Amino acid sequence: DGRGGLIRIDLKYGPDGSSGIQNIDRVSKAGRRVYAGVEELPRPQQGLGIVIVTTSQGVMSDRACRTARLGGEVVAQVC
Repeated sequence: DGRGGLIRIDLKYGPDGSSGIQNIDRVSKAGRRVYAGVEELPRPQQGLGIVIVTTSQGVMSDRACRTARLGGEVVAQVC
């Protein structure tokens, strides 16, 4: 919407109604910031999960970071 501060999340469920998200971990915290270059970005569940990274270009997924060849602060990991 151009105003910022809004994140839309669409949840996925399995055929039996089970949750598609098994685990959400906050990686960087106030007392411990975790930075990773493009080569060191984690691949949760061999690419089936997503890592949220804040970069100089804005907040991106790990896949977008690899495409843009950017590293940054690893905020969270969703599996």
